[in-house]
Amino acid sequence: MNLRLAFLLLAIGPIGLCAPAHAQSPNMSVLVLPDQVSFKGLTGAPQTAVLFGDPKNQGLFVQRTKFAPGMKVMPHTHPDQPRTIVVLSGTLYFGLGQQWDESKLKPYPAGTLFSEAAGTPHYAWAKDGEVIIQITSIGPSDTTFIEQKKQ
Repeated sequence: MNLRLAFLLLAIGPIGLCAPAHAQSPNMSVLVLPDQVSFKGLTGAPQTAVLFGDPKNQGLFVQRTKFAPGMKVMPHTHPDQPRTIVVLSGTLYFGLGQQWDESKLKPYPAGTLFSEAAGTPHYAWAKDGEVIIQITSIGPSDTTFIEQKKQ
């Protein structure tokens, strides 16, 4: 079994066993309770909390992202793979493509798990209220936004 896949499966199984990002070894046990999750970021942008690893560096990471009610995340891509996402709360409206198209958005309610292939253009909307997702992947990660054509 591929070592990266093994680490990914271990990370997905015990989702509640996470830790603050301080260059953890994959061999150590960690625990982060809900009241210890601290979201950071600019007002008006998605807020993030890195729970394990470091998305900027090589290796496994676990990150939570919070979207304010009504927040739209325009089309973008990520280089990392495998990349799995679990909707922890709210309903995430998710679409594929390089151009924002509300008709392509599908509702992903809390409890949904999905994956994104590296380089796949996608977009999202917290249409009905706050949404929190958890991302598990192998870094380094990044976000590249796609310029939108004027309609």
